[in-house]
Amino acid sequence: MRGILMLALLMLSACQHVSTPPPVVGEIRDLRSGQTLTAEELVAQLGTTSRLIVGEQHDNRDHHELQLWLLQSLGERRAQGSLLLEMLTPDQQPRVDDVRHASTPPADLPSALAWQSGWDWNLYGPIVRFALTQPYPLLAANLDTLEVRAVYANPPTLSGLRSNAASVKDELLKQVSDSHCGLLPKSQMPAMLAVQQQRDRRMAERLLAAPAPSLLIAGAYHARKDVGVPIHVLDLGEPQAPMVLMLAEQGSEVTPAIADYVWYTPATPPQDYCAQMRKQFGK
Repeated sequence: MRGILMLALLMLSACQHVSTPPPVVGEIRDLRSGQTLTAEELVAQLGTTSRLIVGEQHDNRDHHELQLWLLQSLGERRAQGSLLLEMLTPDQQPRVDDVRHASTPPADLPSALAWQSGWDWNLYGPIVRFALTQPYPLLAANLDTLEVRAVYANPPTLSGLRSNAASVKDELLKQVSDSHCGLLPKSQMPAMLAVQQQRDRRMAERLLAAPAPSLLIAGAYHARKDVGVPIHVLDLGEPQAPMVLMLAEQGSEVTPAIADYVWYTPATPPQDYCAQMRKQFGK
């Protein structure tokens, strides 16, 4: 009898997924039900979805630490199919693939990947280094510089009712203006909007083509259910939108229209990027 009991306990232990505690303390909410979740409950629910988008605040270190923890914790539950990054472009993909298949890692990984200086390597490096050691592919999800220039010079027609809705374009125009501190001339706004939406469309295309279960890490507006990649996934004919987990600082508001789950992290001191931008524009 004791032997049977011990066997049952061992089997139960094997079936449980005990992850390392998350590196950041914060409130996690299922926005669909309004329930508060533990980190383990969140991972259990996210582990059942085939496509997941994690939205971030680019300069928030807590968000990057949580992304790495999530990627590792999800991998403990089931085999990960792919990881996609907004921070990688198509012209970098051959470099990423070469590093993945190299017998020894390069001494200077950022240079080997042609990592763009606009993305703080100190924040993204741990995620990239981990992903490059895994059996699943690390995939570029963004437009490259030449593509951005082409879209800016001659904005293409975007197909799809959802992504062309006036409410979507108005919200994105406001975000583009705010992110540039209101300093962009109105004449540039349509082209900037086109670049934003073509980036969303590219991420949606790459997410649909990636081996599942797939995880896309992108900025908050790209991740949003109401204006970002998810509506492009639907406009491309996919019947179900990806699951969205938004990482957000305490004090911000994330609604069910924006994400399926939110993980609120401690607020950080605000950075005055507008002062730097006004100086750049000579304002």
